[in-house]
Amino acid sequence: MAQGKGSGEGRIALVTGGGTGVGRGIAQALSAEGYSVVITGRRPDVLDAAAGEIGGRTGNIVRAVVCDVGDPDQVAALFAAVRAEFARLDLLVNNAGSNVPPVPLEEVTFEQWNGIVAANLTGAFLCTQHAFRMMKAQTPRGGRIINNGSISAQTPRPNSAPYTATKHAITGEVAAEPTISIEHIAEAVVYMASLPLSANVLTMTVMATRMPLVGRG
Repeated sequence: MAQGKGSGEGRIALVTGGGTGVGRGIAQALSAEGYSVVITGRRPDVLDAAAGEIGGRTGNIVRAVVCDVGDPDQVAALFAAVRAEFARLDLLVNNAGSNVPPVPLEEVTFEQWNGIVAANLTGAFLCTQHAFRMMKAQTPRGGRIINNGSISAQTPRPNSAPYTATKHAITGEVAAEPTISIEHIAEAVVYMASLPLSANVLTMTVMATRMPLVGRG
């Protein structure tokens, strides 16, 4: 298997929620670009399978570390593991997210509410905090953090109160929604990560051509 020689060669990336869906697609794309990738999530079997498959395809290092990003102690252990093996972190992708089945606000349990806030909001805060500390202390100094957001921050779907709250939204709309391939999102992340630290993509909207709302995700 050929070693990746792309823009990420020699760099270290951490992708939360990296075992499935968009997170897995991002991890795959970063690994193909030469990054050493750490993927994290709550299910060890899913993470191990993803790490084995991605690493087998690219020939680059892919590590699976089990972590509930809403738990401060587990996040601390995650970053300690990254520091112990790689001594630095060049890219954090805050992708982990969760939702509850679509139900009216009054039917959302307190446990469900706390779980969504922990996964979608607290997790991003904790991981970003640790990444800041690590990136400030390492040599060469610096790194990049990419957050996977959602148009729900402005226009939420109905019956999604916990998710909507974590995206700071207050209104919603129902419309038909075309989709796009995960690979397009992953390629956008790789592009943003490949820029020198003197340049930055402030915002980027990757969307299906006929999507009724800009940036619905």
